[in-house]
Amino acid sequence: MKQLMKRASTQRRRRLQRGSTAVEFALVFPVFFLIFYAIVTYSVIFAAKQSLALAASEGARAALKFQPSATSAATALTLRATAACTTANGLLNWLANAAPCTATYAPCSFDASMQCVNVSLKYNYASKPLVPILPLIGLPTPATLTANAMVQLNPENLF
Repeated sequence: MKQLMKRASTQRRRRLQRGSTAVEFALVFPVFFLIFYAIVTYSVIFAAKQSLALAASEGARAALKFQPSATSAATALTLRATAACTTANGLLNWLANAAPCTATYAPCSFDASMQCVNVSLKYNYASKPLVPILPLIGLPTPATLTANAMVQLNPENLF
């Protein structure tokens, strides 16, 4: 008799618990999805930022290369700045040329006798997000991703 009552109560409990797993899943899934989505979003942003930094530093490094067609210091600096942007843009092909390169040259602020080439890259993440933004969630993401690199050039070795 006790076993019959025990079995009946166990069956009754199972019937009462029939939809609890679905309810628990419905409550927990959005939290896990939000965490997963945030991890993916910020990982892609971090990878893009690292890619911009690498491209800027490699562009600055390319400005160090000798330009054989330069005839004056001004043309040498212009050619080096162009080479810097060409190299930086070549490394950012996965961003589909959405990060314009700006290479400027001027006397260095810390030593006016030297020339500095500054390579700047800027990606407008607000207008071209790499991961689609989910409505109603509004994860805080940066509006722009930027990277800068500077190289110092000795005017005696420009051309």
